[in-house]
Amino acid sequence: MIKFLQIKAPPGILPLLIVLLLAGCSTKDKLNNATEDELWTKGQQALEGSNWPQSINVMQQIEAQYPFGRFASQSQLLLVYSYYMNNEPEATRTAADRFIRLYPDHPNIDYAYYLKGMAFYSEGGRFMGRWMPTDPSKRDPGKARDSFKDFAQLLTLYPNSQYASDARARMIYLRNLLAVYEINVSEFYIERQAYLSALNRARYVVENYQGAPQVPRALEIMTEMYLRLGLNDLADHSLAVLKTNHPDSKMLDGKGNFLVAAQITDPSFLYSLTFGMAGSNKKDTPLAATRRPGPNDMPFQFSLPEIQRKRSLLNILTFGVFGDKGAVIPATK
Repeated sequence: MIKFLQIKAPPGILPLLIVLLLAGCSTKDKLNNATEDELWTKGQQALEGSNWPQSINVMQQIEAQYPFGRFASQSQLLLVYSYYMNNEPEATRTAADRFIRLYPDHPNIDYAYYLKGMAFYSEGGRFMGRWMPTDPSKRDPGKARDSFKDFAQLLTLYPNSQYASDARARMIYLRNLLAVYEINVSEFYIERQAYLSALNRARYVVENYQGAPQVPRALEIMTEMYLRLGLNDLADHSLAVLKTNHPDSKMLDGKGNFLVAAQITDPSFLYSLTFGMAGSNKKDTPLAATRRPGPNDMPFQFSLPEIQRKRSLLNILTFGVFGDKGAVIPATK
């Protein structure tokens, strides 16, 4: 026989649940049966009271019941705003894209572009960002890049928009943030002696984030990486740009000579185990030669490969007791 487990609710809880369910159904029925004007009034009241979930619900009802009504376009724009204020960045961008697609000639379409950019721009300052000290330049830059592109699109399409100046200021902040991120990644590669990867990151900063405070550091990295790769002509060019535009660089001595770094981060086991409280985080071994390669230097030495004659099957099966053990035959030039 199958026995069913019976759970008894505390006295008085069942009537309360029934009342809440009936109240929810009653509210939904009221919205379903409301006229367009009544819904618009309820939406305005929700906005004035900062009741963003209610505002979202009402604006969605206007769209569902009166898609061609008087308040259709305005309710869609307010839906974008309500999502933004309710800390729903993905929904904000989706609703903004839909509004832009449906109402491309709306007089306030620039506001939709602005809110779309703000969706990811403000996400870093939400719950975790408010209460925990985090460095935004060390987080995934994907959303910052999207926000930068959205603001750039706003400025391209509507340069005279009332939101243009604010968007431009936010783009400057995002540009600097993204430049710092690229430099952090470049220095990470330097520590691991991945010079080409470090070079590419630094070059990306110079080519795409002109005006950012990290451009001088990017030029320094480019100069050093070109030197370490033996590309003297390109190193001279980067060094000339660095001297001309940033003569106060810390990588230049009093005579304008470039100083090559001689230390890299190399945390010891004790340093990592104690979170930096003990041990060393520096390695005194130079990354590479600190002088510029001369014209007669050969950075790479190639030799002809040796030929390895394979062991016979009998030798393998008898664990090397019988058969041909194989041999190394020097290659002839």
